[in-house]
Amino acid sequence: MQPQKTKGILGRPRGFDTEKALDCAMHIFWRKGYVATTLADLTAAMGINRPSFYAAFGSKEALFRTALDRYFAGPSRYTEGALREATARATVERLLRGVVNMLTNPRTPSTCMWVHGALSCGDDPLQAEFDAQRAAGHADLRARFQRAVIEGDLRKDTDTDALARFIQTVNFGLTVQASTGATRKQLLRVVESVLLAWPILSGTN
Repeated sequence: MQPQKTKGILGRPRGFDTEKALDCAMHIFWRKGYVATTLADLTAAMGINRPSFYAAFGSKEALFRTALDRYFAGPSRYTEGALREATARATVERLLRGVVNMLTNPRTPSTCMWVHGALSCGDDPLQAEFDAQRAAGHADLRARFQRAVIEGDLRKDTDTDALARFIQTVNFGLTVQASTGATRKQLLRVVESVLLAWPILSGTN
């Protein structure tokens, strides 16, 4: 489950295409992670100098927040759609298949920008924000399962907190698998295993 959006600062750059520059920044952060991405990486990819960078985006940290919002609204937007599915099982299927589709897209890095950023930030001050975003993503998924309990789609005694944490863990784990070479076929087998086990996981067997 992806976390909620960040709050970024976006200035008003002059002399370059802001949308194109943000796409370039998003892909650099996505590929290298937050900490490993340098200001030189960003200015080179965006085609701007340092004064223009600071005038437009303020700082690397502020730009990362803006780029992450762009990622949530673009490549990772399948998450919001998954929460609107009619059943809890359909939510899980759309979420996990969505992340596999993203991870195996030949036009983008084989990782999740958020997971890569969170794993690479160490003790950077952004770590607290990643922690809060992970918790928010878990809460969204738990709320979806709680609604399923109310609607009779899941049993009344379903541990929605544990179920949400399990699905979130599988979601993040798929990213680790893909970033270390797992194929699309292998990732889909993981998804299929979760779906086959759904009656046991959801207590509906």
